[in-house]
Amino acid sequence: RPPSSGDAEQHNSMARSHSEGLPKLPVPPLQQTCERYLAALTPIVDPEELNHTRKLLEEFQKPGGVGERLQKGLEQRGKKMENWLSDWWLQTAYLDYRMPVVVHSSPGVVLPRMEFSDRQGQMRYAAKLIAGVLDFKSMIDNETLPVEYLGGKPLCMNQYYQVLSSCRIPGTKRDTVVNYTLDKRPPTHITVVHNFQFFVLDVYNSDGTPLTVDQIYIQLEKIWNSSLQTNKEPIGILTSNHRNSWGKAYDNLIKDKTNQESVRAIQKSIFTVCLDAPMPHASDDMYRTRAGVQMLHGGGSRWNSGNRWFDKTLQFIIGEDGTCGLIYEHAPAEGPPIVLTVEKLFSHEMVRTPMVPLRMPQKLHFNITPEIKMDIEEAKQNMNIMVHDLDMKVSVFSHFGKDFPKSQKMSPDAFIQMALQLAYYRIHKRCCPTYESASLRMFRLGRTDTIRSTSIDSDKFVKAMDDPAKHNIEKVALLDKAVKAHRAYADMAIRGQAIDRHLLGLKLQAIEDLAALPEIFMDTSYAVALHFNLSTSQVPAKTNCVMCFGPVVSDGYGVCYNPMDTHINFAVSAFNSCQDTNAARLAQALEDALLDIKTLLEQTPKAKL
Repeated sequence: RPPSSGDAEQHNSMARSHSEGLPKLPVPPLQQTCERYLAALTPIVDPEELNHTRKLLEEFQKPGGVGERLQKGLEQRGKKMENWLSDWWLQTAYLDYRMPVVVHSSPGVVLPRMEFSDRQGQMRYAAKLIAGVLDFKSMIDNETLPVEYLGGKPLCMNQYYQVLSSCRIPGTKRDTVVNYTLDKRPPTHITVVHNFQFFVLDVYNSDGTPLTVDQIYIQLEKIWNSSLQTNKEPIGILTSNHRNSWGKAYDNLIKDKTNQESVRAIQKSIFTVCLDAPMPHASDDMYRTRAGVQMLHGGGSRWNSGNRWFDKTLQFIIGEDGTCGLIYEHAPAEGPPIVLTVEKLFSHEMVRTPMVPLRMPQKLHFNITPEIKMDIEEAKQNMNIMVHDLDMKVSVFSHFGKDFPKSQKMSPDAFIQMALQLAYYRIHKRCCPTYESASLRMFRLGRTDTIRSTSIDSDKFVKAMDDPAKHNIEKVALLDKAVKAHRAYADMAIRGQAIDRHLLGLKLQAIEDLAALPEIFMDTSYAVALHFNLSTSQVPAKTNCVMCFGPVVSDGYGVCYNPMDTHINFAVSAFNSCQDTNAARLAQALEDALLDIKTLLEQTPKAKL
């Protein structure tokens, strides 16, 4: 049985001990948000629209008016809940969202390429990785995970407690997430999938100690050898379909008792390991991009897209050809905790152990009716359409990393974001709504808010940059101002004072009150502001990895970057179905913009302060 919401509460109580003592997420002042909203709209909507919105906002803020009433409602909610936003955000951003999780929601992470001389190498690596996750799990179970800090402030560690032994469950109208960590008998197995066939692998001995690397290796060999047939139905591809279709197919699938037990075993598993078949060979400069799409969608139904259970929170992918990484279902957690989990894995050493004969891992069986077969065919077709539509470019910018912006006393993140603004402007001749995620983990159960990187100042800078009438000294001053404005917005966001989640809260409060939706939410400006043509995220890591995700709008880009000391890893995505966007073109424009800004700074004498 899936745990009831009561179990989720219990799970949060464990998480609470990891966020006790942390402040609650504030509800920003109404007037502040309205002023900042107008400023954020200025570079992205035309003047008449802006004027219309200004009038609506004045109306909204009238004393004793709608805004004041909703604001009071939010403040009340803030008093009685651990976090006024987190449940709403989980629902609206993830569980109510009906597009496939593949490409549209789940990020992929490409790890450094491995050289496997043979499949034993692949199994060894998989065994080490599994042992590493079990090590990490013991820190979670014993609650000895060291608290992270940001600018001297402790961060909420709750997300780490949501990643293992959890799974998303499809519904015909909205999904749910289950977490089995606090069950009376918490799961002791992982799932391994090879050639589209799923296996339960027990990873603990009867005395509760985890299996060693050697033991896991032997079990993986058994799994490999008993799943050599390549003609099996890819049942996992069902999880990649549109959520309503998958919800219907799911209800139908689990009517059969065998199927239900198999599905439950996958959902309950601590995590999933996908042993992938080799992908078509790619040239060195294309290799990273191909690895990126393999993590995001598996390459299509004839490659590895059926070798997944996309609803599983954490799936590690280990290719026979040395391509490794993971994909995670986004509802329970953000990128940084996932990446940090991975960073802790590779400190694992081999231990030789006496060999106890171990039971054969259990194969999960599925009874495929003609109806299920049709659902699989539909999911395959839709997956292949998505695969053809995703335009991806993963690149390494090797000219400099965080080192150069730091030498200029500029925030590396703000520097990269301004280069991205310039790159977009050069291609599209306009500024666009830009989303950069900011962590709210300074607060209890905090998730994210939005840094709006397109500002009045960034707008002035990008327009001046290629204007021959402007002198370099003026361009540098505008760049400096834009970088500082971005830094200020980012600081404001991590302190819970950004505008996006507050506006969402006011809107959801109106819906909850069964009141008429305020005009500001029916306004064209609001729709424009939420149409993020650039959806971006900085996911820094010590390992040389890169995270990738799809665009959030049909005519947009997804841009993820990991700034290292002397280089920057970038992943840029777009949709082929949109004529105006091209991932490789934006990646190239970004590289040019970074170099042009560096040249500008180097050629301009520092103004005497």
